Amino acid sequence: MSEPSVVERAQRVETRQVVLIGVGPGDPDQVTIEAVRAMNAVDYFVVSEKSSGGEDDPLVRTREAILAQHVDGEPRLVLVEDPERDRSPDRTATTAGYEGVVADWHEARAGAYADVLRENPGDVGFLVWGDPAFYDSLVRILRRVGEILRFELRVVPGVSSIQLLAARHAIVLHEVGQPIHVTTGRRLREAVAQGQKNVVVMLNRSLDDLRELDGDAWHIWWGANLGTPYEALVEGRLGAVLSAIEHARASARTAAGWVMDVYLLRRGDAQATDASPPA
Repeated sequence: MSEPSVVERAQRVETRQVVLIGVGPGDPDQVTIEAVRAMNAVDYFVVSEKSSGGEDDPLVRTREAILAQHVDGEPRLVLVEDPERDRSPDRTATTAGYEGVVADWHEARAGAYADVLRENPGDVGFLVWGDPAFYDSLVRILRRVGEILRFELRVVPGVSSIQLLAARHAIVLHEVGQPIHVTTGRRLREAVAQGQKNVVVMLNRSLDDLRELDGDAWHIWWGANLGTPYEALVEGRLGAVLSAIEHARASARTAAGWVMDVYLLRRGDAQATDASPPA
């Protein structure tokens, strides 16, 4: 293979980096060493800020706390107002409608990030909750931006909420030799109809679909705002603990200003070793 030319080498040197950094579900102590190195190597961070009636976005404050613990010196943040996503029932009731709304939202975000990258030279970091590979849109969005602007996209993995859920409940996510089905709250009903018996569920707008399940047939391990001071955990037979989950979810949202929950559902008799940690 021939050596790169002088021009090619110069272009490689000049190519900026855009780094997606998985920072875990929220606990600064669960940020990996690789992520800390990446944070300290970029020139600034782009942080999406959701509109909240003039109030501070609590998720921005959480990112600031992570950076304060791990970045040498004063990190530079460039805040970008997150474009509104259409959540109206008439647009999102069907799978096709929902996917169309999300596609429009991704295009709007890609445009906003492209504008920021044009205005701010240098290497840039994006902090991603959990791990960028699990139901996060930034990889796709920044690949779209990369069709417009020239940069090298790098992804740093992080601890996922799925991993932390299992750790907090001291369980294994699957039974011996059995699969795990990972889906969203929106598609839980579909997973159950397919006959899935071991389901990890993320991105829950509500608990409505849980209420439709046979509460005696399913065991649940649930967690919200994992790795933060507002963490909440509930475990047990679904019918017996659903009201406790609803209360814990509402309390976490009130205390933190936001809620992100994840849970494992398993059909049939849960193994005693999976139901609770040893005494």
